[in-house]
Amino acid sequence: MRTFIQVALMALMLGTVVIKNAAIADDLHTSHLLPIIGSVDSLQHTQSVGVLLSDNTRDNLSYLERYHDMALNGAKDALDGRIRQAFVNSSDPELAIDWLMSSLQGTFLSVTFYDNLDALVQAHPDVVVMLDTHNQLLTQRNDVVEARFIARFYDANLQYIAKAEGSVRKQVPSVWVHDKAAPEIAAQIEQQRDVQLDALKQFDASLKALVRAG
Repeated sequence: MRTFIQVALMALMLGTVVIKNAAIADDLHTSHLLPIIGSVDSLQHTQSVGVLLSDNTRDNLSYLERYHDMALNGAKDALDGRIRQAFVNSSDPELAIDWLMSSLQGTFLSVTFYDNLDALVQAHPDVVVMLDTHNQLLTQRNDVVEARFIARFYDANLQYIAKAEGSVRKQVPSVWVHDKAAPEIAAQIEQQRDVQLDALKQFDASLKALVRAG
């Protein structure tokens, strides 16, 4: 009973986190990148790459930061440590961005992040990449965990080339029940991280195939 009360408390806390489930924004519209399709042959390992984050990604990072902070700092004395740590481990806001940037850095000669399109255009990289990320985590009202990562590639003239992506969606058995012990609940919560990692591995494979084609 104590474990259920603890988990119910965390459910109430995490339920206050607003989940943004809007579809991925149209980056060609919001960033004014031209929707002219270029050739995948223009992608090479020897190129310099400039990276931008979509508005959707910035919103999703804010969501993850709020979720992570709630898991880290909310009701410290009331929640089983294993359950708390599972929430913390599986909501790392930096996991996906660090992985995606590392993938790009391992694929191209140089990779630089830019705050806005104007700064990127002035730098004249060989390739422009728009990173779009989406994560959906567990709450008492949601048992579907989702991770979706997309990198859209544009040439030096801001003409669209292609995209690399990874996406995983999984329904997790409810953790908000009376008859589960803390280790079992923690293991189910940790699946949130597994979903992210599986989607990121898909992204890696997609990126390698894309540049290999180039």
